[in-house]
Amino acid sequence: MKSSQKNKSPHSNTYLKYIGLSFQLFTIIGLGTWLGWYVQQKSLMRFPVWLLLFCFLSILVAFYQLFISMKNDEKSEDDKKKL
Repeated sequence: MKSSQKNKSPHSNTYLKYIGLSFQLFTIIGLGTWLGWYVQQKSLMRFPVWLLLFCFLSILVAFYQLFISMKNDEKSEDDKKKL
């Protein structure tokens, strides 16, 4: 039973990490969009410039965070292969 737990732990840790990352991306984009909507409501402008701006900025931040996470994962995998 212990050997099956050892075999599952690297894969389950990877799944958990990427599931957590997906929730982080969803949260960043959702909060950015909500902030843009809030600023848009306060500005009373007809064209949703603030909503679009904050939405796209939050998407850029989320993808930047994804890029950094993937880069760190690749670096850690390369370090493991060298050992």
